[in-house]
Amino acid sequence: MRAVYVVGDVMLDVVVEVTGPFSHASDTPSVISTSPGGAAANQSVALARAGASVTLVGAVGADPFGDAADAALRAAGVNVALLARAERPTGVVVALVEPDGQRSMLTDRGANLALDVAMIDALDSLVGPDAHVHLSGYCLLDEATRDAGLRVLALAREHGASISVDASSAGPLRALGADRFISWVRGVDYLFCNREEGEVLTSRADAPGIAERLAAIALEAIVTDGPDGALVATRDGQVHRAPAEVASVEDTIGAGDSFTATYLVRRLDGADVVAALADAATSASRTVARRGARDWASRYSRE
Repeated sequence: MRAVYVVGDVMLDVVVEVTGPFSHASDTPSVISTSPGGAAANQSVALARAGASVTLVGAVGADPFGDAADAALRAAGVNVALLARAERPTGVVVALVEPDGQRSMLTDRGANLALDVAMIDALDSLVGPDAHVHLSGYCLLDEATRDAGLRVLALAREHGASISVDASSAGPLRALGADRFISWVRGVDYLFCNREEGEVLTSRADAPGIAERLAAIALEAIVTDGPDGALVATRDGQVHRAPAEVASVEDTIGAGDSFTATYLVRRLDGADVVAALADAATSASRTVARRGARDWASRYSRE
């Protein structure tokens, strides 16, 4: 397995499971838990658990939450040598989980906003043609970290590394504008999005149409479609679909991260598109059946 460098957010997840009717300006019964999170951190953990050699580039605060995030990443086998300690507090996301498992996110990126070009330049002597670089789209969507995100893409291209990008979030994509985002990621090997993000990027509402249009931008365009499964469109015009596996839904936090990491590790390990897609769908189904972004099987397809 080639070396994988993941660039993006490390967060503290505060998960609020609403267990009764919401009572505005009063008390609403809930179950509240905290755990290490962040898309890039979750994906790094999943990749490491699957056997990849993973280095995470990002930032946490010099605070107890940063200490906990660092310890959790180390325990999972992620190299944190390029995880900086920033003056800002560690980023926090509050996930409101509704009774049907769907969630809404309240996000304070905190220390993640300290990611800058100088931190990315540390990769210059590490990344080579046999490496893979995965970029969380949040780095491009936020003006504070955009230069760093663009430097990641430029550096990977300069060194001939393979590249993947996760579109990350429909709202910020819409505010940024699809054309700008597409111009930055054009030519990457793997582009991940969910259907809502894909609609923003392509102005198509159907997942196959989204994937086919994005395949003109990336070598492989991977679109997740919730209970309708996921599909991949490739540059040669092929479209492959995997149905969602039946699962009881505890919450959907981390499902996209586990899907992305599993698909990547399988493709980088030499699996074909169909096998990688099926294994990624399995990982996502296991994630939604459990609580928390990282409480899913460490061996994505071999249990």
